[in-house]
Amino acid sequence: MGHSNNVTEFVLLGLTQDLEGQNVLFVMFLLIYIVTMVGNLLIVMTVIFSPSLGSPMYFFLAYLSVMDAVYSTAVSPKMIVDLLCDKKTISFPACMGQLFIEHLFGGAEVFLLVAMAYDCYVAICKPLHYLTIMNQVCILLLVVAWVGGFLHSVVQLLFVYSLPFCGPNVIDNFVCDVYPLLELACTDTYFIGLTMVANGGAICMVIFILLLISYGVILSSLKTHSQEKRRKALSTCSSHITVVVLCFVPCIFMYVRPVSNFPIDKCMTVVYTVITPMLNPLIYTLRNSEMKNAMEKIWSRMSTTGRIRMCIHTENTIANAKATNGQ
Repeated sequence: MGHSNNVTEFVLLGLTQDLEGQNVLFVMFLLIYIVTMVGNLLIVMTVIFSPSLGSPMYFFLAYLSVMDAVYSTAVSPKMIVDLLCDKKTISFPACMGQLFIEHLFGGAEVFLLVAMAYDCYVAICKPLHYLTIMNQVCILLLVVAWVGGFLHSVVQLLFVYSLPFCGPNVIDNFVCDVYPLLELACTDTYFIGLTMVANGGAICMVIFILLLISYGVILSSLKTHSQEKRRKALSTCSSHITVVVLCFVPCIFMYVRPVSNFPIDKCMTVVYTVITPMLNPLIYTLRNSEMKNAMEKIWSRMSTTGRIRMCIHTENTIANAKATNGQ
């Protein structure tokens, strides 16, 4: 199929056409984006500067935060700016770039959640061998996550980029994604749609089921542990399961079906592109005492350093003033 494209840009209809609603959404999504970036970057910095968070679990958590921050940045700034614009457009190259980044980091995050589930399994079921096992496979699992996300994204991009766009260029959404673009193509996209389902929806469904089974196995193994270990393991697993559900359920709804678009798709897209990246750091921070303690120590260290610098600055100012008066 040859590449024939008469479209240089796409028109995004956005979330709503109501001007007052757009102003409200602008404020809301701007605050959400700020919280997302601050929360995820705070986790990354806490893991980097806290010696107590040197285990593989926090290594994966830091990379999850990086992925969430970049994923959100691929979508949110454009959406926020568009809420203030009368005409919302995106060029063809920018649309393809957004599509690639979305699926690269979204796909990598899916595979990273599998790595985090394995890390959780080893930590709970084989605690004595945890560091030995995870130090051997930690980097490998991260590389597999990135390669998996890259291959998934490249397949999506190649199929969409090769489609002929002859005229219709209005996307009833706030972001460039596969299914809305397939509906604009002036060719039969049935078999390409099935490929997209296999490359996106089927993978999400299989991984989601495997993750639920694995967490079921982990939770069932807690019967032999002490009450304190069960409490800590349940707290960790509940955080993981919550993030898995938030990540996979909207994606399964969106991609495990033939090519079609529904009004609710916009809401589901908001969930996994805007809400989930904001909630992930909150979920892991609020339910993890080690992370909270590390953040408190860093904050205390920064406050102490700030007070010391202020005192030194004040003393220098007083000394300079006395020297001036003496002259």
